[in-house]
Amino acid sequence: MAVIALVSAKGSPGVTTAALAAALSWHRRLVLAECDPAGGSVLAGYLGGALDGPRGLGELAVGELRDGNLESAFWSQLVDLDAPRRERLLLPGVVDPAQAGSVTPLWQRFADFFTSLERGVPPYDVLVDCGRLQVGGPPWPVLRAAAVVLLVTRAHLPDLSATRATVKAIERDFTEHRIPPGTLRLLVVGDGHGSSEISKALRLPVIARLPHDPRTAGVLTHGGTVRANRPLMRAAGQLEVPVRALLDRRRARLAWPGGPAPRAVTAPSTPGVSGAV
Repeated sequence: MAVIALVSAKGSPGVTTAALAAALSWHRRLVLAECDPAGGSVLAGYLGGALDGPRGLGELAVGELRDGNLESAFWSQLVDLDAPRRERLLLPGVVDPAQAGSVTPLWQRFADFFTSLERGVPPYDVLVDCGRLQVGGPPWPVLRAAAVVLLVTRAHLPDLSATRATVKAIERDFTEHRIPPGTLRLLVVGDGHGSSEISKALRLPVIARLPHDPRTAGVLTHGGTVRANRPLMRAAGQLEVPVRALLDRRRARLAWPGGPAPRAVTAPSTPGVSGAV
């Protein structure tokens, strides 16, 4: 499919929870990349700190700045969320705030690499957790490279007020960088105002809505057994359908892809991908 980015305005509307729920329900090969400049949380939370040693985006950034070895080092930094199948892989985010300075100048490099994974052998979709936009060094190049950007928001007035400003900021940036229209959509989390009301107020379509399910959100945040029949997981499992439909419509309208395709990458036959537990 492509690169799909999730981002929020402020607060904690559940970007990581939504991204992880979708990743665990995805039907194609997928890399979940934690690109929140404020740091990743899946290793310490959902995976309960089960892995020893440094792993993830920060290590890749340090290696890339030192050796320029992103293509070869990438696969060794992943965690298999569904071991040993290597179909749902996690690229953990930075855990040391000092690493953020190494990552920020490389957002474009990561964006280009994520885009190439769609045409890799085998191909992978990339679901990117971009965290909150109002932080230092946000991953704007990743958002611009994404085929779909999902702006995650809760459905209450204070959240929607902050989201309105973020919608304007993203649309302004996309216009300046000539990003084709139709990339940005809302992903609503929890109870509150209706989806049609939110869409009308923010002048942006709601692609899906994830239900309030604190039990499952707690498991995804702190670890435990994920149950596929829980409301959040059922809704997350259906998110891929409207995302794929949106991509199909955009590609038909824009005759995408056009021009030379990005250079594809090939996953090692036995990559250094560790299991989650």
